[in-house]
Amino acid sequence: MKPIHLLMALAVATIFGLGFTISKAALGEFPPIFLMALRFSLTAIVLVWFFRPPKGFLLRISAIAFISATIQYSLTFTGLRDVYASTAILILQLEVPFAALLAAIFLKDPLGWRRALGMALAFLGIGLIVGEPRLQDAYVPVLLIVGGAFTWAVGQVLIKTLAGRVPAFLLVTWVAVFAGPQLFVVSFLFEDGQMAAVLSAGWPSWATVVYLGLIMNALGYACWYRLLALYPVNNVMPFLLLVPVTTVVGGVSILGEELTRNVIVGGLTVLVGVAIITIRRPRQASLGPEGPSRP
Repeated sequence: MKPIHLLMALAVATIFGLGFTISKAALGEFPPIFLMALRFSLTAIVLVWFFRPPKGFLLRISAIAFISATIQYSLTFTGLRDVYASTAILILQLEVPFAALLAAIFLKDPLGWRRALGMALAFLGIGLIVGEPRLQDAYVPVLLIVGGAFTWAVGQVLIKTLAGRVPAFLLVTWVAVFAGPQLFVVSFLFEDGQMAAVLSAGWPSWATVVYLGLIMNALGYACWYRLLALYPVNNVMPFLLLVPVTTVVGGVSILGEELTRNVIVGGLTVLVGVAIITIRRPRQASLGPEGPSRP
């Protein structure tokens, strides 16, 4: 990999990981679903002018947006509000074994002993994290994050059915176009205080909205899909293992979160399991690109 592309890969991991960290901070002022509505709406407003509607696929993309964006982000970020970012990002890595399991069931993608081992390790690691004493009263937020991970995996199976039919970045754009209004509706059904948040939020929270919508959604994915176009999947996917590392570092250094032995051991176990699932032999990796595991 060329040095410039290596830096790009590291930048993607940093962009995604930092985005999760600062989102946690912004949840102190914005309701979580409302924050995601602002994020996707900003992405759509900026990108929709460059990508024409994919004729014949709009209804399906609307359904994908509802599952993989609206439901998934609503669950994940509502759970994040009451859990450390460093803990939540590790739990969210369950989306990888969930995706592997669903792909084996519905797409007939062979599971194999290596992936089964990786899944077992990932779930074992989550068990260690959830056993952390400070999470004893936070089972509902943890379950919301687990539900978000599962919903993301379902969305990836649906997205896989569009592979080769809808260009990746066009899909990102139109998922945002549909997800923004959907998230606003869900927010006003299940949350309150949106207008008060808009009027009282400080510039750091509004800067977070801009970061999520333009830097994370637009620039981050532009770099990611560029790397997938240039290199084999197996050369690129391992960099996504740095996303939870970046979030953990950000959670500790920026948010002042505390790492305990359970979280460290459980987190490392989860990452080893995810690595076993995602890092494939060259022959396997040539089967085609996979969507990134992202916050």
